[in-house]
Amino acid sequence: MPDRFCTQKVTAMNTQLLSYYEAIEQASADMLSAARSGNWDEVVKLEGACVLLISQLKHAASQQQLQPAEAQLKTRIMQRILLNDAEIRHLAEPWLEDLDQVLTGKSKTVH
Repeated sequence: MPDRFCTQKVTAMNTQLLSYYEAIEQASADMLSAARSGNWDEVVKLEGACVLLISQLKHAASQQQLQPAEAQLKTRIMQRILLNDAEIRHLAEPWLEDLDQVLTGKSKTVH
């Protein structure tokens, strides 16, 4: 019986670990949705939530490891997060250029 209990505990811990990855993926999808609609305040707010989740994930990951099948799922989740991040960055480029011009005191000239 102790072996079964230990296996269940490890599985539960790994499920919790995977839930952090899934929560980060959801937050990144929400960030992408906000970026697509031009709601940059929401993007920044969600980015803060991601920072907190990542911190919690780092702590949890230092105490447990994923099984190979779970690691494959983690890899797929991470790939989706990276795709979301790439699109958010692409959408943010014009906004960041405008912000840079405002901060440097240059106004955008429209012809």
